[in-house]
Amino acid sequence: MAMTGKDAIAFAKKHGAVMADFKFTDFLGTWQHISVHIDHLTEDAFETGFGFDGSSIRGWQPINASDMAIIPDPSTVVMDPFTKHPTVSFICDVADPVTLEPYSRDPRYVAKKAVDYLRSTGIGDTCFIGPEAEFFLFDSVRYDQRTNGAFYELDSREGYWNTGKDDEGGNKAYRARPKEGYFPVTPWDSYQDLRTEMVIDLLKAGIEVEASHHEVASSQCEIDIRFGELVKTGDQLMWFKHVVRNVAARNGKVATFMPKPLYGDNGSGMHTHISIWKEGKNLMAGNEYAGLSQEALWFIGGIIRHARAMAAISNPTTNSYRRLVPGYEAPVNLAYSSRNRSASIRIPIGTTSPKSRRIEYRCPDPSCNPYLNFAALLMAGLDGIENKIDPGKPMDKDIYGLSPVELAEIPKMPGSLEEAVDALEQDHEFLLKGGVFTEDLIRGWIDRKRNVDLDAWRLRPTPQEFYLYFDC
Repeated sequence: MAMTGKDAIAFAKKHGAVMADFKFTDFLGTWQHISVHIDHLTEDAFETGFGFDGSSIRGWQPINASDMAIIPDPSTVVMDPFTKHPTVSFICDVADPVTLEPYSRDPRYVAKKAVDYLRSTGIGDTCFIGPEAEFFLFDSVRYDQRTNGAFYELDSREGYWNTGKDDEGGNKAYRARPKEGYFPVTPWDSYQDLRTEMVIDLLKAGIEVEASHHEVASSQCEIDIRFGELVKTGDQLMWFKHVVRNVAARNGKVATFMPKPLYGDNGSGMHTHISIWKEGKNLMAGNEYAGLSQEALWFIGGIIRHARAMAAISNPTTNSYRRLVPGYEAPVNLAYSSRNRSASIRIPIGTTSPKSRRIEYRCPDPSCNPYLNFAALLMAGLDGIENKIDPGKPMDKDIYGLSPVELAEIPKMPGSLEEAVDALEQDHEFLLKGGVFTEDLIRGWIDRKRNVDLDAWRLRPTPQEFYLYFDC
């Protein structure tokens, strides 16, 4: 039975909440919030919501039509683990304050429409998503961008660059070499206890955790949350980022989901597992390659066909393409394989159970808006099923070992955000089906990326350019 506003109010009273906090996701994928005293959390609030200025949110309303409303979803109720005073927290949908119609640029609404479209096709009734969002932890982060100068500097006690540092009390040197940080034990993995603290707070927020470990790069970590239905997983990933950042701050650290903060070491990806179910049966399981169904292969075909356009959503920053570089671990070649991690689409085969059969799309990174990313991935796959798009033959060879002639035949991810945005402009009809995405949203996304991200990147000299060209 679905939780009602009355149920949510009872939950708040049971836990002694004195404040109610309302969180919503902006256009680019960042949480915003407003808090009210618990006396203002009435049953009417779950119908009419709370007003706010939409013109002050990135990529949303113009100032002459700025009034908007957030409607709390009672099913998302949870006690916030980070507030000094007991605070009940809700995730909200965004709506017109007069008509209460959902707002077309609300990412959570887009995700809901994607699931509705899935059901309307008759192909399936449920989409499960399992994201693996990697992140970095640093002790110090400094950066600046001025007219006459720019710099960034990151530091971490785990950083291999500190092995020669003259520390007070002596340098203990427990630091993994570049690209050798995967699965080390303590004391090389100095974040074991910190990640456990994150896991505990994730559980408090109602998020089931499967595993926690150090990742390949220096100061890089991963905590795997259990898969769930598409919209709920979007909600949980927002909570995941919130928990990671706040636990880090509580311990004097800073966490970032920036894809490529370090030169010469691995970047952070967000491998995304996806499967479609109908009436309790996994549509991805069958008797084709690696235990997949024909529908699953078509789903892969849809991803491969639209991956370049999706990149503007799944890898939405200029920094994303510092990670997606040919010849390194991050997958840029659009091929599929059952075990080959150099392919952008992998079919995990850790178990033979049909229930576990799924597709792992390895290109996305955690800088993305999760609701838009998951919705776009589902829409691409459904387009593949609807049009029976052949994904070609699987690639079970090491792609990085192929000859230039063989490699030239494999389609590739864009090499820059500019290429990705151009691809989205040319190929987005698959996103418009069922009104899931709208032309206005796509146009707004493209304009934001071109006029803010790309212009800022193009106009500013970088320290590397001084290193290369100052004496030209």
